[in-house]
Amino acid sequence: MKSITINGSKRESVGKKATKALRNAGQVPCVLYGGDAKPLHFATEEISFNNLVYTPDVHTVEIKFEDGEKFNAILQDIQFHPVTDAILHVDFYQISEDKPITMEIPIHTEGVARGVKNGGVLRYNLRRLKVRGLANELPDYITADVTKLKIGQKLYVTAVADESYEIQHPDNTVICQVRTSRNIVALEDDEDEDEVPADEVPSTETDDVAAVKEGEDN
Repeated sequence: MKSITINGSKRESVGKKATKALRNAGQVPCVLYGGDAKPLHFATEEISFNNLVYTPDVHTVEIKFEDGEKFNAILQDIQFHPVTDAILHVDFYQISEDKPITMEIPIHTEGVARGVKNGGVLRYNLRRLKVRGLANELPDYITADVTKLKIGQKLYVTAVADESYEIQHPDNTVICQVRTSRNIVALEDDEDEDEVPADEVPSTETDDVAAVKEGEDN
């Protein structure tokens, strides 16, 4: 998984006045949890979150401080101003190479569903998948192949299972499905056409054939 770097400054004062002064200066108050130490309070420029928050991708974070100390972490929680959407506070969780973490990984669909080619519509139930695994083994995104989906069929999370992570959803959780639409095209593939045995021909067709033969005999 890709990582981005955020440069932070440790905070000695965490009171309301100090926090307000930070925000007025374009800084975001943050806290780092996890590890053996106590929570570490720091601040960083709001622009530092552009490539972390305002993107569909997911990253780990390397937090660097002026004294040379650095930590690997993931974004745990973020608070926005209800009116301006400005970032008010960010929580990070410290990670290590030998301890699994839980993250939401974006899902990228691959291919064109067979049902879509025949007039159906692909509907998404999940855009991200919650998984658990080691940070260095988690993918940037999870690929879901929808090529074989016919109209009415669903793709479950079990279809994207992998040894590098553990899916944190029930097996019957649906990623996407092909729904019917007003424009439905009949399948013309030979593999979908079933031959009807003579003894299973509808009675109306059998009667028609018998009538023709009787006319020929007369």
